[in-house]
Amino acid sequence: MALVPLNGIELNVQTEGSGDLVVLVMGTGSPGRVWRTYQVPALVQAGYRVAYFDNRGIRPSSECADGFTIDDMVADTAALIEHLGGPAHVVGTSLGARVTQELALARPGLVRSAVLMATAGRPEPVQQAWSRSLMDVYDKGVELPVQFYAAASVTRNLSPATLADPAVARDWLQMYEFSGPSLGPGLRAQLALSDYGSRLDAYRRISVRSLVVGFADDLVLPPRLSREVADAIPGARYVEVAGCGHIGYLERPDEVNRLLVEFIGRG
Repeated sequence: MALVPLNGIELNVQTEGSGDLVVLVMGTGSPGRVWRTYQVPALVQAGYRVAYFDNRGIRPSSECADGFTIDDMVADTAALIEHLGGPAHVVGTSLGARVTQELALARPGLVRSAVLMATAGRPEPVQQAWSRSLMDVYDKGVELPVQFYAAASVTRNLSPATLADPAVARDWLQMYEFSGPSLGPGLRAQLALSDYGSRLDAYRRISVRSLVVGFADDLVLPPRLSREVADAIPGARYVEVAGCGHIGYLERPDEVNRLLVEFIGRG
């Protein structure tokens, strides 16, 4: 990956493949390379040029520790698409889906199609409480034990169906323990974006062809919230993937990749 100056900051960007451009936008606290596990290979094999990047707040992209807005993140993604010679098909998950929704509304000429996974168009009280708790932990200088971080992450992000296998559950716990807590000034700034007003009425003006994907066992942003976004966007298609939680693109990658390739290929 390479640092690219865009929109007044630096973004850590990687592109792979050739063909029509697909830009992948990751969620809160996660680096863009997470897409590299399953989605990037599938999209490259399907004949696309795929770009993924670390959002502002995630090093080595600019941390922007003084804080930023969702509009800043939208402008970052727009600048990246322009830099890469867009328009692009844009795929976002969680916070990345919110960025994609706002991009489709503000800059529809840059978005050939939008895929919105594990998304919402209004604040969710439990998720807001979690984000505020983590911000409080950071502000007070508390260091979370890595075992607590791993257990909380696995419980929140994965489906009970996945965790029913003890060996699989241990593998996920070890993965989160290895990556460790990522609380820092950039993540704190991303967490602050959970405090916002409903955008569902605004999304009724989105004209971009859109697919909304809910994950049936998502505890972070339950699929009813994704369905609300689909209901708001004119002509949007809604699909719900069974047996997975908030990171369904890692739990059920074959199904998610099939949906991505089929939907993007129609446009």
